[in-house]
Amino acid sequence: MKGTSLKFYMHENRNHQHTLVYEWLLEQAKKMGMHGGSAFKAISGFGRHGIFHEEHFFELAGDLPVVVEFIVNDDEADRLLEMVRSSGLTMFYVRLPAEYGVINGETGQ
Repeated sequence: MKGTSLKFYMHENRNHQHTLVYEWLLEQAKKMGMHGGSAFKAISGFGRHGIFHEEHFFELAGDLPVVVEFIVNDDEADRLLEMVRSSGLTMFYVRLPAEYGVINGETGQ
């Protein structure tokens, strides 16, 4: 199948409406009927301001990058982007064409 890989980037400690942004984004996508999404936490990284963030064992700052990714059809990607725009959040995203499917399995799993 052809569709879209849609990735949103944020700091893990960022909040929106008293909820972590990555959790809020996944909850909203589920309410919209998306079939799945995943959040991935980086172990280190830096952003547009050049500040380097790295996970340390004793550090609980929660300032590492998180990526929330959805593999969706083009209409679902448009709807997700519009939902984020209307929420008032400022967020970096990447939208790429994707080919996806299930190998040796059923699509309902």
